[in-house]
Order: sequence, then structure tokens, then C-alpha cells
Amino acid sequence: MNRKVIICLLTAALLSAVPFVEAQQAKKVPRIGLLLQARHSAILEAFRQGLRELGYVEGRNISIEYRYVEGKVDRLPDLAAELVRLNVDIIVTQSALDAYAARNATSTIPIVMAASGDALGTGLVASLARPGGNVTGLTALSRELSGKRLELLKEVVRGLSRVAVLWNADNPDKARDLEEIQHEARTLGLQLQSLEVRAATDFDRAFRTATSKGASALLTLADFLTITHESRIVDLAARSRMASMHEQKEFVEAGGLMSYGPSFLGLFRAVATYVDKILKGAKPATLPVQQPMQFEFFINLKTANRIGVTIPPEVLMRADKVIR
Repeated sequence: MNRKVIICLLTAALLSAVPFVEAQQAKKVPRIGLLLQARHSAILEAFRQGLRELGYVEGRNISIEYRYVEGKVDRLPDLAAELVRLNVDIIVTQSALDAYAARNATSTIPIVMAASGDALGTGLVASLARPGGNVTGLTALSRELSGKRLELLKEVVRGLSRVAVLWNADNPDKARDLEEIQHEARTLGLQLQSLEVRAATDFDRAFRTATSKGASALLTLADFLTITHESRIVDLAARSRMASMHEQKEFVEAGGLMSYGPSFLGLFRAVATYVDKILKGAKPATLPVQQPMQFEFFINLKTANRIGVTIPPEVLMRADKVIR
């Protein structure tokens, strides 16, 4: 074989390899779509930290497309569709509501939930052990922990008989939570008063109704509406002299009385493990929905003093953090 033939063959081989190399380079940096209810710097950092622990650094070997609902739930379908059009490799969502919107937009792109309230009841997964579709992730056990939250309120508030439940009536996931809470309340001999809100303008009316009907404690169900207005909610509860219980510690840090639940920052760090597994070839259909194993109990003694509630010593001893 003469020299000219060899050169021609090598040139042809190199040229044919160019599209393959370019394709490999184009796929080199995975792109994650992050669909959140609101901009929350601590949550974002927890997710990035989880990625870094697994060797992924944003801007270097992974990229993230951010989309925020910002309290406008009607935008969810459009935001989810945007991420699908960008052909992201994985969509990470904050809640079951976000995951539902993402699943309506795609049946092929993997969807990972960070803090689903009830993935099974909403039909997002066929079972927790084997989700069966393109959705998997973590659950915040919102419904399962409702009994524990009511028990703590009953320990703290002497003679507690009536608890108001503040929830977003436009969120079907919260409606299912309320059903479970009603069952738990009956077991504990408590009456529940449903405070349905759909916008921030409903909060004042809701609290007036609660106090007029004698509710001395408040249980807040977390979703995009209540989280966005956590400071206002805890202030209204304090002004109404109601002992408040919340799902997330951020409410207590903002002035709420107590919170009990999994660490949401921990959940978002854990989401990174799902991202890693899926990028390495795992299928969401076979990745079990994970339940949290550790829970945080926060108490704000400043708020207790403000509303005239004395926290029993045995309850204080069980708290993971007491704000004094």
C-alpha cells in the first residue's frame, strides 16, 4: 500500500470520527432542570453541596437550569414545558405538585422529587418500592407525621381541645393531608377547624375565624403559598396568641412556636444521590422512593413567652434546637 493511499485512509477515518467526537463532547456536561416553588438560597446550596460530594461541580461538569414558581401555581405547566423543550437530562422538583406538572409535560425525562407529600396517593408512583414510571425521589412524610405534631401541641397547650389547620385549598395534595389529620385528631380527642386559604389576602380572615371559634393552636401545612408567607403566618398566630406547629424549622426561625419533621435541607442534599444514579444509567422506575430516617424538633422560647405558653421541661429536653 503506497503512501498516498495510507494518507487518504487516515484522513477519511479522522473525518468520520469528527461527528462522533462532537456528539460525545455535546453530551459531556449533563443538564439538570430544577423546578422550585421559590428562590431559597439554603435549599439551592444544599442541593449543590450534595452534588459536590458526588463529584459534580456546577459550571464544570454539570449545569443547572433554574425555574421558580414564585407563588404563581398556574405557571407550573409552562415552566415544566420549558425544561422539557431544553431537553434536560433530569428534572428535580420540590413537591408532588411540581412533579405532577413535570410528569404531565414528559413521560421520558426522569423526574426526581425532593420532598413529596404523598407520591403514592397522587398517582405519581405505582409503589414506593418500585415507582414504575419516570418519577422517583424522596417523601417528606407530611401526612404520616401529622399525629406526632398534634401530640406535641397537646403536650404543650394545657386543656387543648380545638386546633385550626391552615392549608392551601388549591393544592389537592394538602386536601389529602387534611383527611389524615382529621383521623389523627379524633384519636387524640381533638377537634379540627379547617382554615382554607387560596391567596395571601385570605390569611387575616382565616385567623379571625379561628380565634372567634376558640382555636388555641394552629397547624400549618407547608406548600408554596404558606412557605412564601411564613413570616406573616407566624406573626398572625402570635398576635392571636395561638400555639403554632409547623412542618419546617424555617417557620420557627421566623417566629413560629414549634416544628417537627425531616430536614428539608437534608432532603435536597439527598436528591443528588438520585441524580448521580440516573446519570450513571439507573432507571427511575426501579429506584425506590426514599423515606427520611431523621427528624428535627425545633422550639422558639421567645414566641412561647410572647403568647404566654410554658413549654414543659420534658418537651424542651426532646428538642433538637431551642431558640431562646
